[in-house]
Amino acid sequence: MTSDNKDSKLDYKKAGVDVDAGYDLVKRIKPFVKSTKRPEILSGLGSFSAISRIPSHIKNPLLVTCTDGVGTKIEIAKAENKFENIGIDLVAMCVNDLIVCGAEPLLFLDYYVTDKLKVEIASKVIEGIAKGCTIANCSLVGGETAEHPGSFLDNSFDLAGFCLGVVDEEQMIGMDGPKIDDVLIGVASSGFHSNGFSLIRKVLKDHNVSLANNIDGKNLGEVLLTPTSIYVQEVLNLSKLLNISSIAHITGGGFFENIPRMIKKNQKATIAFNFSDWPSHKYFKWIQDVAKISEKNMLKTFNCGIGLVVAVAPEDEEIALGTLNQSVFAKSIGSIDENQGHEASINFI
Repeated sequence: MTSDNKDSKLDYKKAGVDVDAGYDLVKRIKPFVKSTKRPEILSGLGSFSAISRIPSHIKNPLLVTCTDGVGTKIEIAKAENKFENIGIDLVAMCVNDLIVCGAEPLLFLDYYVTDKLKVEIASKVIEGIAKGCTIANCSLVGGETAEHPGSFLDNSFDLAGFCLGVVDEEQMIGMDGPKIDDVLIGVASSGFHSNGFSLIRKVLKDHNVSLANNIDGKNLGEVLLTPTSIYVQEVLNLSKLLNISSIAHITGGGFFENIPRMIKKNQKATIAFNFSDWPSHKYFKWIQDVAKISEKNMLKTFNCGIGLVVAVAPEDEEIALGTLNQSVFAKSIGSIDENQGHEASINFI
């Protein structure tokens, strides 16, 4: 069908969607994606869907899924014009949820949506996603890049990730929950991870704090963009040596929301917590001092230096600490106690 009117030259690009930029992006990211390919993956980038075998070492496989984003940490990346690590954050937020039940990450997909696709920025973000997948031994098998002209502010984008994992039914973590007197071990975070950034950004604005400010020899922007720790290998290695009773990923909602998720009714987690024990404590102390945030609100919002909490039997405490400390700082922080007639709760002493 043809038309001689002035709209006859209208095309998708003039409507705000540049498909050629999309093709360019796919060409750029192919090497990153290929580097993450596990042997189970049968399909390649560009297929309409991803095809994978179940890993042969898992005898009674259960599929485990999760999805997440990185929140307004993206705004810090934009302000600093540094996009290399935000993709690692995206993977970390998903696989850290997955590993809580002992699932091995298998496939990862991303969703990148923007007002107008800027290939340089998008390729840096996706390269970071590939790095995160490499750390987690997870295949980046595809995703979706979308332009939504008129729906986003100029130069804005958002991210979401989806991860599929697999776990042997007989080796799942946390199904029976922890036992009374189990020891709680904290595993260090790299910093703020990808939570609490709406509060962080409000503190920066309200107190006129520059991202160029120096904190312990680093500029604040660099501190805030430190990528989220990925705990997959630590948990998988530990699970080969002993029985892990349960795990909590300290993500949105901090300790008060996430610790009760790892324990049962009639139990409470008793925790002796000190900010100064943890390698990244100086960053949490900084925001607490600047904004005069109470310790309770800190613990309700941030990981405060601990990204993962692992429950093990008292007789396994020494080997658990020895194993974890080979790759990341870990320390006993409390125990599981009886809390008869009450819902799962947490108590700081």
